[in-house]
Amino acid sequence: MKGYLGIDVGSVSTNIIFMDEETRVHESLYLRTNGQPVATVQKGLRQIRERLPQNTVIRGVGTTGSGRQLTGVVVGADAVKNEITAHAVAASHMVPGVQTVLEIGGQDSKIIILRNGVVADFAMNTVCAAGTGSFLDQQASRLNIAIEEFGDLALKGTTPVRIAGRCAVFAESDMIHKQQMGFNLDDILAGLCEALVRNYLNNVGKGKEILAPVVFQGGVAANAGMRKAFERALGLEVQIPKHFNVMGAVGSALLARDAVAKGVPTRFKGFGVADMEYRAGTFECDGCPNLCEVLEMSEAGNIIARWGDRCGKWSNALAAGELAGNCG
Repeated sequence: MKGYLGIDVGSVSTNIIFMDEETRVHESLYLRTNGQPVATVQKGLRQIRERLPQNTVIRGVGTTGSGRQLTGVVVGADAVKNEITAHAVAASHMVPGVQTVLEIGGQDSKIIILRNGVVADFAMNTVCAAGTGSFLDQQASRLNIAIEEFGDLALKGTTPVRIAGRCAVFAESDMIHKQQMGFNLDDILAGLCEALVRNYLNNVGKGKEILAPVVFQGGVAANAGMRKAFERALGLEVQIPKHFNVMGAVGSALLARDAVAKGVPTRFKGFGVADMEYRAGTFECDGCPNLCEVLEMSEAGNIIARWGDRCGKWSNALAAGELAGNCG
């Protein structure tokens, strides 16, 4: 078997998928990052290695997410792209002709507007936690219900309660108040979904032309109550693709496929990286007033990458096989 690896390393979760040459996803893995992106990627690679046939050939690897650069250095990625690009590519592949992508992950949310298969506009929300997966997890835990049951319970609500959804703190306090007043739990959950959708559309989606087909992806897309709330607010059908929770990784694998399409050999270091010792560190360069915070990665005691310096003093010198250079 031959195929491609896609790796999406976020602040909350790390997703890894294996896609064959016909772009069929054979393996999909979801792990909690727990503040240790490299260790989590190594753990994921070990698990993927065990699941794949021994003669599997990796033709290319792509990385995305907030930890894409770090992970790209560790595994030897052929494509290192931002989340907007990766999610747009995956959505276009899964739902040809898609014009709007609604994406809500563990700690942030984004909207991507596509026209004729090209990203025309986008917006991200990384400030307010309202509506993200972590917020919904928190509320489910507080209500003593499993997060997997949240959406189904919300669907049972017949009269959604009006919840203040502008802020996570206000939403939670308003929910508590409505509970104390004796409102039905199903109606409160349905009202929370509608409040979070209003918050999303008034912030992330503000000023955006939302046209069908509309795709909803990210971990929160598993919540049927959120999907229904989006459809009611937009007056449009909202599609959820098959691999909605790992679309960043799917897009990364597709981008890796394109990167090596012309016979370029892959830079993938092999599954052996899962057993290597890696260390990440930072230091402040005092070579000029910029005082850049430089990040460096070492593999088995040897520095293999540095980045974060504006002038290239450290990153360029390392690429040239030196330890330092001249600032500016």
